Amino acid sequence: MEIKYFRLIKAIVEEGSIANSAKKLFLTQSALSHQLRELEQRLTFKVFYRSRNQWKLTEEGTALYTLGNTILRQLDNTFLTIEQLRAGTSGTIKVSTECYSFYQGFAPFIQKMGLLYPEITVDIILEATHQPIKKLLTHEIDIAIVTTKPHDESIESIEVYEDEIFAWMHHEHPLSSCSYLEAHDFALAHLIIHSFPLETVSIHQQFLKPHRVVPKKISAIPLTEIALELIDANMGIMCMPKWALKSFVLSKNIISKSIGKNGLRRTHHLAIRSSDTNKKYIQDFISNFAEDFYYS
Repeated sequence: MEIKYFRLIKAIVEEGSIANSAKKLFLTQSALSHQLRELEQRLTFKVFYRSRNQWKLTEEGTALYTLGNTILRQLDNTFLTIEQLRAGTSGTIKVSTECYSFYQGFAPFIQKMGLLYPEITVDIILEATHQPIKKLLTHEIDIAIVTTKPHDESIESIEVYEDEIFAWMHHEHPLSSCSYLEAHDFALAHLIIHSFPLETVSIHQQFLKPHRVVPKKISAIPLTEIALELIDANMGIMCMPKWALKSFVLSKNIISKSIGKNGLRRTHHLAIRSSDTNKKYIQDFISNFAEDFYYS
């Protein structure tokens, strides 16, 4: 039985006649009369007793009216739920990180999001790099990618992946014979980082600073290609995870060494405002990010 018939029965009961129902259903009186005749022919029983001034439900019609009210109420509730869900499926997500190197691999991810979720726009906010949590709190960005879990009640963090940082050097570098590098090994080294400040550099924050070691020389080289050329010329050491160098063709002269006896691992978090956690488009971003950026 089509929904339109339930709506017709409901309208006639509530409006008292076909004539009044026509206005409510935006159809002509003739069209509604035709629908009712068609319905009763299919059912093989009358839905209404008609008189000139009164329309009264038959016993069978009362049962249909009760069933119709239940179905229509469920439909309305379902469509309301869908509307509420769709209200949270679209939006612009502004993203930033604590280090420029984290942006590597972002372009394919944004392209994928555009294909899967055309109603979601992902913008990278470079100006917020190095201070993403501060910008998150001031609503200048919506998601921050960080390696230290924020301790703020208004921010929720989700662990998305863990990676390991390696030291990259020329195979003739003085430290190349070491099984792994210890903190004191960096004291006389030329350390090449992606950018300042040092507080955003993992090797400094997690390894050198706790051991109170400062490299003899530190250079900020924002372009990885140039940093690799310097290493290939045996002019320094760079510390990065292997995934960050997947898109580069490495010279055969360049080797990697573990940092510390057990390796230097870090956990990446997506930080979002607690007030945004239930937004569907934010959840869609998080689930896809965790899938695309899972590195061991």
